[in-house]
Amino acid sequence: MSKFESGIKHIPHPQTAVYNALSDLSNLDKVKDKLPEDKIKDLSFDSDSLTIGAPMGSVSMRIIEREEPKCIKFATEKSPIAANLWIQIVPEGEEACKMKLTIKADINPFIKGMVSKPLQEGLEKIADVLAMIPYNNI
Repeated sequence: MSKFESGIKHIPHPQTAVYNALSDLSNLDKVKDKLPEDKIKDLSFDSDSLTIGAPMGSVSMRIIEREEPKCIKFATEKSPIAANLWIQIVPEGEEACKMKLTIKADINPFIKGMVSKPLQEGLEKIADVLAMIPYNNI
C-alpha cells in the first residue's frame, strides 16, 4: 500500500459544522455551484457516495465509516486503483478547524512512478476545494 497525504488545510468554521456537512455528501449540492470547475469535473454524489472525473477515468468512492466529529473514511468502488481515503478534521479553537486528507492505495510498483504525482496533485486539489466550501451556508 502506498500512502499519500495532503497538506494541512485551515478552515474558518467549527469542526462540527465541517464534519456534519462532509459526512452527508448530499450537502454538497447546496454549494456545488461555488466549487471551481477547473478543479472539479464531472462531480456527482448522493448522501454516501461520490463520483468524480479524473485523468485516469471516473472514480467512485463510498463512505464506509463515520467517526463523529473527527474522521470520515471512504473506499473506492469504481476505480482503476483500490484505495481508501480518510478526511481527518481537528478543532482549532471554537470557530475553526484543520483538515488533512490521506489516501492509501494498492498501486502496482511498475505504475507507481506514473500515478504517484497525479494522485498527490489530485489529493491536494480535493483538499483545497474542501477547505474553500462556505460551511456556514450548509
